[in-house]
Amino acid sequence: MPALSFIVGLLGNLVSVLVFTSPIGTFRGIVKKKSIQDYKAIPYITTLLSTSLWTFYGLIKPGGLLIYTINGAGALLQMIYVTLFLVYAPRDKRISMMKLVAILNVGAFGVVVAVALSALHGNLRLTVVGVLCAALTIGMYAAPLSVMRTVVKTESVEYMPFFLSLCLFINAAVWTAYAFLVKDFFVGVPNVIGFFLGSAQLILYAVYSKNKKTTSASDEEDGEAKGTTYFVTNDDLEMQNPNKSKHGTTSLYKDLSLPKMSKTSAILNENGVKNKIIKAMSLSSYELQAIVLSAKEDDTDSKKN
Repeated sequence: MPALSFIVGLLGNLVSVLVFTSPIGTFRGIVKKKSIQDYKAIPYITTLLSTSLWTFYGLIKPGGLLIYTINGAGALLQMIYVTLFLVYAPRDKRISMMKLVAILNVGAFGVVVAVALSALHGNLRLTVVGVLCAALTIGMYAAPLSVMRTVVKTESVEYMPFFLSLCLFINAAVWTAYAFLVKDFFVGVPNVIGFFLGSAQLILYAVYSKNKKTTSASDEEDGEAKGTTYFVTNDDLEMQNPNKSKHGTTSLYKDLSLPKMSKTSAILNENGVKNKIIKAMSLSSYELQAIVLSAKEDDTDSKKN
């Protein structure tokens, strides 16, 4: 069992590296544009606190090597992310972020470490720190709930990156297995919750990603419903019905769902020939052509009479 738990924990470390490094692309864009744009620093500040506490938990827990190594690396990356936010944020946001960092990452973390080392001992120390770590991790896994709500509301997965959701799901699954093998309640509970939330994200992605494939088709249907305007010459009409007279004029047609109108309007074209434009509702181009040809035939007969 110790060998198996070590292998699973090592696999968990590898997956966690993918999770911690996933924002690199975002920060590359921030550095390139020298602006934090609309990105929020709070997730990175809270993740820095979480990884710092997990590092401390791994240090005070017997056999916690795999816990403090990966979370130590994660804390280092989060420090880099937060620093970049502070560098490229506007002055007002920079000040508020510095206050938040001072309160959470310096003050709160420092108090926990100081109290745990000076006032708590043995299992009580491990329990208090473990509960705090579990609570923060549950908060981290619950953070995408707002994104999931947006996915359901918009029926689009545009704002829920598949790769990140998949990494969080695998990360939670592996660490759940590790917690079961080493019987660590504080590692297990938040990752079980993360496993179910990650599963929900992947299910949503599977359901609503299909909308990407149907978007073009639906847009095409909408376009047809609204109607398409185009020019048809009488040569084209003659091809449909060669027995009709040819005036060499050009008529304007509208395909599908034309405005509903009961009366027929008549206009004069440049050759002085009356062309009746029939406005009907939901007629195909062929039906409209037949109506126009019939109208022209009526004009010709009336002139002969």
